[in-house]
Amino acid sequence: MNRFKDAANMQKVVAAIISILAFLIFWHVGVKYSSLSKLLPGPIEVLSSFLRSVVVPIGTATIGGHALWSLSRVFVGYAVASILGIILGVTMGWYKSVEAIFRPLFEIIRPIPPIAWIPLAILWFGLGEITKYFLIFLAALSNVTMNAYAGAKSIDPVYVGAAKMLGANDRRIFLSIVLPGSVPHIFAGLQVALSSAWATVVAAEMVRSSEGVGGVIIKGQEINNTVQILVGILAVGIIGFVLAIIMRRLETRLCAWNERGK
Repeated sequence: MNRFKDAANMQKVVAAIISILAFLIFWHVGVKYSSLSKLLPGPIEVLSSFLRSVVVPIGTATIGGHALWSLSRVFVGYAVASILGIILGVTMGWYKSVEAIFRPLFEIIRPIPPIAWIPLAILWFGLGEITKYFLIFLAALSNVTMNAYAGAKSIDPVYVGAAKMLGANDRRIFLSIVLPGSVPHIFAGLQVALSSAWATVVAAEMVRSSEGVGGVIIKGQEINNTVQILVGILAVGIIGFVLAIIMRRLETRLCAWNERGK
C-alpha cells in the first residue's frame, strides 16, 4: 500500500516539474522570438534577479527580509481571526440563539472582498500596521467562521442522542462530540483563510509600505522596473505555495482519521 502511495506521490512531483519547465520554456521562447520582450523580461533574467535579491537588498531588505515582514503581519491577523472564528463558528452551529444573532451578519460581510475595506481602514486606523492587521483579520475571519459553523452543523444527531442517553450534559456533548467532529471543516476553513490572508497582506502593503513583498511590487511599479515587479510576484507565489503545503501536512498529521480530499 505504501509502495503505491509513494509511486503516486512521485508521479505528482514529476508532473509538477514538467509543467513548470514547460511554462518556463514557453515563456522564454515567447519573449525571445516575439514582440513580447517589449512588455515582459525573460525567465532567466527574472530568476537570476530573484536569486540575487536573496543576498542583495531591494530597498530596505533582501527578498527574504521582505517575506518575513509580510508573514509577521499575516500571522498576527490570521491568529486572531482563527481563534475568534473557530469559537464563534462552532457556537453558531450548536446554539441556535447565537446563530440567529451572528449568521445574518456574516452572510452580509462574507461576499465583501477585503480590499474593499481599505479606504475605511485607512480612515479609521491611518496608514500604519493596524490597518494591515485589520484587513488580514477580515480576510480570514469569514472563512474560518463559516467552515467551523458548517462543521458543527454536520454533526450526526445519532451521536448526540446516544450521548444524552448516557447522561452527558450540553457542555460535555459540545466539548467531546461537536468540537472534535468539526475539526475537518475547521482545517478546510483555516487553509482557505490563510490563502486569503496572504493575498490581502500583499494588497495592503501595496497601499503604503517600505517593507514586505507588496512593497517590493509597488516600488517596482513606481520606478518602471518590470523585473522587480516579477521578483515580488514570484516571491508571493512561492510563499503561498509553501504555506499551502504546510497547512496540508498539519491537517494530515492532526486529522489522520479524516479521508477528506483523498
